[in-house]
Amino acid sequence: MIQTIADLTKTDNFFLLAGPCVIEGEDMALRIAERIVKITDRLNIPYVFKGSYRKANRSRLDSFTGIGDEKALKVLAKVRREFDVPVVTDIHAAYEAAMAAQYVDVLQIPAFLCRQTDLLVAAARTGKIVNIKKGQFLSPGAMRFAADKVVEAGNDQVMLTERGTTFGYQDLIVDYRGIPEMRSFGHPVILDVTHSLQQPNQTSGVTGGMPQLIETVAKAGVAVGVDGLFLETHEDPSVAKSDGANMLKLDLLEDLLVKLVRIRQSIIG
Repeated sequence: MIQTIADLTKTDNFFLLAGPCVIEGEDMALRIAERIVKITDRLNIPYVFKGSYRKANRSRLDSFTGIGDEKALKVLAKVRREFDVPVVTDIHAAYEAAMAAQYVDVLQIPAFLCRQTDLLVAAARTGKIVNIKKGQFLSPGAMRFAADKVVEAGNDQVMLTERGTTFGYQDLIVDYRGIPEMRSFGHPVILDVTHSLQQPNQTSGVTGGMPQLIETVAKAGVAVGVDGLFLETHEDPSVAKSDGANMLKLDLLEDLLVKLVRIRQSIIG
């Protein structure tokens, strides 16, 4: 079981955080985890199962937020136990850190909350790995201070995630110059491929996306040296209860990862 960042980065390969946007149910989570574990084992990719136990940031009040905090966290714990893989979930407020830490290995700070000092410090004090997503409104250089808050609170297990920068009202763009810049801070850098392809602020109140560019963005990230990749995937994104518009169909994951591993091998070779 992966316990530290060193466990994730000990191979020559990139590591992967992947799974559904939100836990929609136990059977669904276990099916997705089983398929990804088989793929990543074959490709020697260190793997962390991703699933939000609750979605706090939704466009509309009637949007799906989860199946219940404790129920969803227990699903994550079951994935962890049955497949012997670490799990990651988002937290949204300081009081959630200790609660979620009982069930998961990595606490993720959402992009909109990356400057929230109380949240970062609470996550740090659990001793878990803390993955901080770069705010869509921040420069890569500004993420040094978010990471410093966690380190100065006594936890050096920090990762940073690029997830696109606001480009107009309804688009995001990845500035790949930011990946080596953030790596220079001494922490692993992850590229959140699927969220970088969101099209937020749609007049329908439902976020759009460009999943046809997942392979393009992921290839570029591996080419510039990201330590890890973040991908949300679902058996049928068209019926996903959150972020379906930018998720990768699970059937396409293995072919994509095979291509990305080849790029990685060509770089380190």
